[in-house]
Amino acid sequence: MAQTRRADVLVAGGGLAGLVTALECLRGGLRVTVVDRDTPARLGGLALWAFGGMALVDTPLQRRRKIADSPQLALRDWMSFGELDEADTWPRRWAEYYVEHSRARVYDWLLAQGISFFPAVNWVERGYSGEGNSVPRYHLVWGTSRELARRMIQAMHAAGSDGRLTVLSGHRVVAIDSAGGRISGAQVEREATGEVLRIEAPVVTLAMGGINGSLGQAIANWPADRPRPAEILNGAHPYADGRLHRLVADELGGRLTHVGEMWNYAAGIPHPQPHFPGHGLSLIPCKSALWLDHRGRRIGPVPLVTGFDTRDLCRRVSALDGAWTWHLLNRRIAARELAISGAEHNPRIRDRQFLRFVLETMLGSARLVERMQRESRHFLVDDSLGGLAAKMNALAGTGDIDPATLQATANAFDAHFSHGSSPEGDEQIRRILQARQWGPDRLRTCKPAPLQAKGAGPYIAIQTRLITRKSLGGLQTDLQSRVLRADGSAVPGLYCVGEASGFGGGGANGKRSLEGTFLPGCILTARAAAASIGEGG
Repeated sequence: MAQTRRADVLVAGGGLAGLVTALECLRGGLRVTVVDRDTPARLGGLALWAFGGMALVDTPLQRRRKIADSPQLALRDWMSFGELDEADTWPRRWAEYYVEHSRARVYDWLLAQGISFFPAVNWVERGYSGEGNSVPRYHLVWGTSRELARRMIQAMHAAGSDGRLTVLSGHRVVAIDSAGGRISGAQVEREATGEVLRIEAPVVTLAMGGINGSLGQAIANWPADRPRPAEILNGAHPYADGRLHRLVADELGGRLTHVGEMWNYAAGIPHPQPHFPGHGLSLIPCKSALWLDHRGRRIGPVPLVTGFDTRDLCRRVSALDGAWTWHLLNRRIAARELAISGAEHNPRIRDRQFLRFVLETMLGSARLVERMQRESRHFLVDDSLGGLAAKMNALAGTGDIDPATLQATANAFDAHFSHGSSPEGDEQIRRILQARQWGPDRLRTCKPAPLQAKGAGPYIAIQTRLITRKSLGGLQTDLQSRVLRADGSAVPGLYCVGEASGFGGGGANGKRSLEGTFLPGCILTARAAAASIGEGG
């Protein structure tokens, strides 16, 4: 017979959304049990490894930088970029809630928890014609989201130090119980032994992440009318596998929506020290690199440039014949622009080394370039384009790269800088010049120059593939984060937060994110759930 324990609230998942839910419930005097599949050292989920960017609206940091923002402007950008349908009632309400409350319920709240932000505000996802972020909104947690996760874990344990907190690592929820028409607890399995534990709780909060940690689920839910690449890397958490989504939909009547909408990235490389099969790293593509197809031809006619429309980059990369693409650049570009998303490859920010970060930003990061050359076989370096072509073919195991084609590709780009030509005749160069008008981007983006400029070498080629990241859809919820049925009624006692809820309403971002909406979405939905639970909702 299964052992039975009791709690006021059971939280399924120990990522950021689960941690904040548990913390707020503990502060409200409730007994909380957190069930997490990972090891104790990896409590915090993907937030332990993420970069820590947050899209926040009308903050003091923006005002100090003379950035004129408002909830009204942010909502206009959100609706335009996300292309939310008029019928998406709850996603639209969550979008409205986000822009109205991200300042007070995320930014201010985090400051009160001892979290600080890097003093610059970045400008991402601008859209090709200004339909994205019309002003800079991307705030970076100083210390990356690893610092954020660790602070939340510390605060949670402190709030539950009187014995009201139980954390069951290495366990997963395998069934959700109900009695008399409402939730009564869950069956929890210890994965190492198969031992089953019953937890009686009148409230269950789902915080298990999305579906993109399972490539099988990502592929199964890929929209039939959109191109899908031949190969995909996994940049999500491997335990975000969709099992609880299906359980809630099939057995409890929860409504699962927009599961085909995903926030993937177009330039991933296999992790040199993978944590799980298929594990990838997401590059922040160098704006000045030439983005090539698998044969070494520049993708066009409109070239690919990061920072404007990530979804379009993924769509165009997915539509190509080859299973991978190439980034062609030189050491000058790499030293200034090469970046990898996440805490692991950003130690200056992660470890809050401000002076070293400023120095590397001003002078370039040879450290990261050398590290990638040393650790990743997908990062190729050579003094000549002909030699680079040979290495590209050796890595791919094909003869797809014709050295003459690679040379012609570089020559065609460099011709824009020849006497009598206008560099701005190239769309990529125009985009770079546009980005450099904003100070932080000017520091991180090279002034346009020929790829084969004297002294800029050696040449570098990076083989990249599409990589999964976030699910934009999920279980539909109301503004209290209660799980909703198809008829619009709430499942009594069942809540869903963070990515599992599509960051609110089953898909608050629509088809695109303004980028940085995920961590705040976790916090907002978690705090809404905890407030409702505390009120007896």
